[in-house]
Amino acid sequence: MDTGGEVQSVFSSYSYETAMEKLSSLITRQTRGELPPIAEKLKKMAMYLKILGLEEELNGLKVIHVAGTKGKGSTCIFCEAILRECGFRTGVFISPHLIDVRERFRIDGMDIDEDKFLQYFWDCWKKLQENTTEQLPMPPLFLFFTLLAFKIFISEHVDAAIIEVGLGGLEDATNVIKEPIVCGITSLGMDHTEILGYTLGQIASHKAGILKPKVPAFTVPQSSEAMDVILETANELMVPLEVTKSLDHKLFKGLELQLFGAHQLLNAGLAVSLSRCWLQRTRNWEKLFQNDFQDPDLPAEFIRGLSTARFSGRAQIVYDTPQKSDCSKMVSEKCGGDLIFYLDGAHSPESMEACAKWFSNAVRRHKILSHSSVCVKNAEPPSENGHIQRESKTVEDFDKSFKQILLFNCFSVRDPQILLPQLVNICASSGIHFSKALFVPSMSKYNKVTSGASAIPSDHTGIDLSWQFNLQRIWEKIIHAKEITPLHEKDLKMDGKEILPPHEFLCENASNCGRSDNYFSCSGVMPSLPLAIKWLRDCVKEHPSTRLQVLVTGSLHLVGDVLKLLKR
Repeated sequence: MDTGGEVQSVFSSYSYETAMEKLSSLITRQTRGELPPIAEKLKKMAMYLKILGLEEELNGLKVIHVAGTKGKGSTCIFCEAILRECGFRTGVFISPHLIDVRERFRIDGMDIDEDKFLQYFWDCWKKLQENTTEQLPMPPLFLFFTLLAFKIFISEHVDAAIIEVGLGGLEDATNVIKEPIVCGITSLGMDHTEILGYTLGQIASHKAGILKPKVPAFTVPQSSEAMDVILETANELMVPLEVTKSLDHKLFKGLELQLFGAHQLLNAGLAVSLSRCWLQRTRNWEKLFQNDFQDPDLPAEFIRGLSTARFSGRAQIVYDTPQKSDCSKMVSEKCGGDLIFYLDGAHSPESMEACAKWFSNAVRRHKILSHSSVCVKNAEPPSENGHIQRESKTVEDFDKSFKQILLFNCFSVRDPQILLPQLVNICASSGIHFSKALFVPSMSKYNKVTSGASAIPSDHTGIDLSWQFNLQRIWEKIIHAKEITPLHEKDLKMDGKEILPPHEFLCENASNCGRSDNYFSCSGVMPSLPLAIKWLRDCVKEHPSTRLQVLVTGSLHLVGDVLKLLKR
């Protein structure tokens, strides 16, 4: 297979944005939540693989296949980090991407570089396009992504391919994998019910569809309804199935997971079992470790992998104000950010519970640190994705007024009447109360695939905000236990221009639900996400005594859009 410089230069001559346009053309015209056509999907995947010449080579990939409702992406990232620390070349296929489509394809812990992406993309695109027929048209977007992932991992000669299921399992495009090394099922919950079913048993049946005869599998503790289905499927296929437990943080020998939240210890425990099994079944365990794995301590490679694994948009903290390199020069110099974003793409009841607990703990920890230090040189500079653990402090921080702000949006197929009360109640039980909530429309277009360099839409006119006003109505009822008179889109405009709340809005007392001009005392609808970010930045500039801690949640698409704006 020729992957040399000549081929690379040919494919690199095509622009990256042109590739994004081609990908966008593969987006099906169904709406989110609509039941997609699934008849003969795997049969068609096999035909696409044959066209690409990947049919036999796919069987040579040493795959860890992971399904689940929540935590499957984190589990894949943990597995990748562990095996990479053990010295293996790794490939990870995950979804969705937050900023750039190349995030879906990771080689050795990094997004695939643009030249290689273009090389493999155009190779796949041209071969498929030349062989399409009325009966076999170009594959839909996720099928193409899956095929591209296989192409990349085979061509890059990865030792381990960690593959995250897209949706469900049984009928997912990734389930063309016939002989994985090991399979994993993360925590199950009620999500994508319009496709997978309205009971945990039905959902578990889809997830357990990735299990293969006699191939070892691991799962985490599940509800009895879900576990019964998984066990039944495993027994039918003679699958050796084990239930893993959360890792004890004491095993990390003073190190910490970079993926925060108690639930990540459960994902880490599953990843340890999957990685151990992969090493054993590929006959690498004995080469690496002489001691029995049952030793109470994890191998050093496992600890390093788990403690260094990072995953954007999941329990991620970004300080919007640039950090000073050394605040010891002048104790009064500001070292910390006044605008801090806490990003987590929670969008199901289970993930929202984990998000609320993480945010509450992070806010409490931040307040404790702010009152226990004056000015400490930043021992760990911010990482490339803005994830920061330690922050420098000044005397000025003692006078800061901390305010927790919610920046929220979710798909209309989600139930905000479950998600929002859950978020409010869990945070309140920890003493964390939101001063304000801002509801924003999505910036991403669901009919277009964009890259990190794609232009940010500047035209905010014509955006339907009816869903955001509905979210605001639900929020106000939660906070004040009474219905409000809903605002309308016309209330956000005057003479064709958007009206934003005054910056003093953040300092107002939200003890009543009174309506002031075009906003409510404890919530607001923003005409666009870029305007919301600019408004927050302007607020902290005008109120230097205020520190805003902004929780961004409800949708991974929203989190990705915020990250894109912050990086600009």
